[in-house]
This record gives sequence, structure tokens and C-alpha cells, in this order.
Amino acid sequence: MLVFSLVVMLVGVGLLFKIPSRGIWAMLGVFWLGLVGAHLVTFPQPNPVTRATGGTLFAWVALGLVVALVQLYRVGLAWLRARALPKAPQSPAPAQGVGAPASFGPTELDRYARHIVLREIGGAGQKRLKNAKVLVVGAGGLGSPVLLYLAAAGVGTIGVIDDDVVSNSNLQRQVIHTDARIGQPKVFSAQIALAALNPFVEVRPYNRRLTEAEASALFADYDLILDGSDNFATRYLVNEAAVCVGKPLISGAIAQWEGQLGLYDPARDAPCYACVFPHAPAAGLAPACAEAGVVGALPGVVGAMMAVEAIKEITGAGQSLRGRLLIYDALWGENRQIAVKRRADCVVCGTRENWTGATAGPNVGPNR
Repeated sequence: MLVFSLVVMLVGVGLLFKIPSRGIWAMLGVFWLGLVGAHLVTFPQPNPVTRATGGTLFAWVALGLVVALVQLYRVGLAWLRARALPKAPQSPAPAQGVGAPASFGPTELDRYARHIVLREIGGAGQKRLKNAKVLVVGAGGLGSPVLLYLAAAGVGTIGVIDDDVVSNSNLQRQVIHTDARIGQPKVFSAQIALAALNPFVEVRPYNRRLTEAEASALFADYDLILDGSDNFATRYLVNEAAVCVGKPLISGAIAQWEGQLGLYDPARDAPCYACVFPHAPAAGLAPACAEAGVVGALPGVVGAMMAVEAIKEITGAGQSLRGRLLIYDALWGENRQIAVKRRADCVVCGTRENWTGATAGPNVGPNR
């Protein structure tokens, strides 16, 4: 009891005066040395000192050795962790053109802390996001959540191309726009929203219709393309241009209660969009949202999944949707996946010579 009371008193004094843990351990070590010394001075045993301190010299020496071994184990473990930390961020290779050195200020480190602590992303992955350049086709239903989440994730350069203006009927699902910006070009409305969300990203608005003449040159300046249009002419044009410049394409589509998305990348042995959908459906079989309707939250779900796939593609985290088509049924709360493969006879990616832009035609743009 005497020894126990003295130990409690020493620890209490250390905590009261906010002495570091090492200092408290040092005090306990000195106390232990005093006990051992008292036993040695009063040798042979037993004697009043050993009886007052509740044990023999052997017991105190054994206790000291056990505590010393535990402390050595902790120090060794900390040393091993310190040596391993610099080698930890070994994420897979980044997307083409991504991965140059980047630096973060204190505000950015705090902003992206939840990414950095993820083992699959970490500091290296966040640097890839900062150095990435992503182009989003369409600033409508799918483009809205895609743009918001890419900016929030810290994608350094975000391009958005669209020639439409914000209308009242858009606001049921296009959450990047506001009532006050009705009549404003969508790309500039999106730019305002992204700048307010994250001032550390660069937004490049292209207030025009995507055309065959400029698509390839525009896509070549980006690492990843995301297609949020909802008409087949634009989807085929986007796919052909992405194949032409060898850029991965994440394409999404929605209608009524159902959405789908896939990652198309024949440059890395995945199918292109035309491999899976070689022909556009006949008129009336796949009506646009204005005709068939769409539940307002559906673009948010599918657009957010597109943004997740973009983050994975840039950072190398997890397994991408290459070779898989994901279908989401909101009405019944179901997900399905379909395995898809390249087609040797595909007119777009079967041979590079087949790329002519014939399936889309000029002056087609994202249908909102």
C-alpha cells in the first residue's frame, strides 16, 4: 500500500503540473531505482525495508525488466513506423498527364483531410487530384453533381462545355444553378457555384456547342472526359473524340427512374461507347427527359457515382468500371452490372482508320 500510494502520488503530481508522459515515466524510474537501492543497502533480507515495500529485491528487478521491455517494444514499433511512412503512398499509376508535384497550404490540407486519411487516396492521391484536368460535357442534370463533387474533391482544373442557359424547369434537378441565375449561361452559373464552393480549383467555362471540328483538340488538353449529355448524337461525338485522342471517358445517362454509367477506354483494352451501343435507338424509343420525365434526385445519384469513378480513375483507387456497365433502378432500389467487351468490328475503336466522326454529325451539343 505504501508503494502504491507513492506511485499514485507521483503520477498525480505529474498530471497536475502537466508534465509530459516521458517525464512521469522518468519520475517512476527514479522511484524504482530508489526501491532497488534501498533493498541493496539493507541486504540481507528479509528486513523492515523489504516488509515496508511489499516484496523482495527479485520482485522489483523483475518488474523493472518487464516495464523496460514494454518501453523498448514501443520505441522499436515507433521507429519502424517512422521508417515505413515515407514509402506508404504507393498508389497505382495516375491517369495520363496526372501526378506532377503539388503543394498544399494549411487551408487545403484541412479541406482535404478526409481524403488524405483514406489509405486508397492519401497525400499522393490528393496531389494527383490537384494536378488533374477533367472536362465535363454538359452542365445540366448529370453535370451539376459531377461538377460540384469534382470541385469539392480538389480536382485542380475543371472544364465545362454547354451552350444552354438556365431555365426555371431546370431547377427541379440541376442543383448547381439557382433561381437568381435563370437566363444566365449554364457554364457561367456553374463557374460561380464552383468558385464559391472551392476557390482552389480552376474552372474553364466553354459557352458553346461541342462540335466535331473542335472536339479532339479540346479533349487532348484534358486527362479525363465525363459526358453528362442526354442525347445520342452528342454521346457518339464525345466517344469518337475521346477514342481519337486516347482519353478515358466516363459516360452517364438517366431517364425517368433509371440511370446507367460506364467507363469507356479502348486505349487500355476496355470497350468504347460504340462497342456497347453501336446504333442509336429509333426515334421515340428513348425519349428525352423533357418528354419522358425524370425524378429530380436521380441525376444526383448517378452524377455522384460518376464523380466517384472519376476520383478513382485519377487516384488509382479501387476497381474502375472498365468492362462493366452499371445500371441503377431508383424505383425498385436495385443495382445491376453487365459485363461489356470491345468489339473487333467496332467502327470507332476497331481500327483507328475507322474514326471519321460520321456517327454524330457537326454542330451537335448537350441536350439539357
